Amino acid sequence: MTTTLRTLMSQYPRAGRLEWIGLRPARHAPMEKPESVAVDATGLVGDRYAGRSGKRAVTLIQAEHLPVIAALSGHPAIDPAITRRNLVVSGINLYALRGESFRVGDVCLEGTGTCDPCSFMEQSLGSGGYNAMRGHGGIIARVVEPGRITLGDPVVAALEDAPS
Repeated sequence: MTTTLRTLMSQYPRAGRLEWIGLRPARHAPMEKPESVAVDATGLVGDRYAGRSGKRAVTLIQAEHLPVIAALSGHPAIDPAITRRNLVVSGINLYALRGESFRVGDVCLEGTGTCDPCSFMEQSLGSGGYNAMRGHGGIIARVVEPGRITLGDPVVAALEDAPS
């Protein structure tokens, strides 16, 4: 039996989980950390990027990458707020969701690309912080279907035959 690459790329061992939510009210302002947030067509309500182009409406980072970033930057641990990402997700490979639709709770997102670090990481993580985060910055997504997300929500790939 031959398995196509597309079939392999559409199979995930398990659902992920939403571990952390962060809102950026303004550039360099402290992150707000709600337990739940409304998501409209342009992004997370209350985040400074909501209402812009939409391609970068939501930023996500892999929880499993935070210890890697910490180790590479010489820190014992990394507070997710330092990364300036909106959502921290565990248990599912975010990189595999680029170009795919996926659900966080009842919200449907589409991964539109990688979320590369910015020069602010050099200040936040110290010298070399930018490079410590390269390849571990997560993904960006646009909102396909608005709703509400809450800590602990499942994160699953949206199958083509699933109702929208």
